[in-house]
Amino acid sequence: MTDDKEQAKNRFLYPRSSYHGEFTPEKLTFNANLQEFAQRVSLLCGLETGGQISTEEAYLQIKEMWKQLKRSKKELLDVSKPEPPELPPE
Repeated sequence: MTDDKEQAKNRFLYPRSSYHGEFTPEKLTFNANLQEFAQRVSLLCGLETGGQISTEEAYLQIKEMWKQLKRSKKELLDVSKPEPPELPPE
């Protein structure tokens, strides 16, 4: 019973949506990173609005997370895949 409550709480606090785009492992991973970024920004905004953290702290954390997301995009989606070498004619 406790596990069910814990799972329900986690689904509420950390919702995940299905990926509906063109599937590649890189795109799926980036989508998970993007969803995590959005969730964390939402939590930070709530903390800042509620007076739990300062505006500056929220801004700095979001800025750092944005840099991480940009790095993730560059590593996962912006890499040009090398063409396979041509085989010599037989």
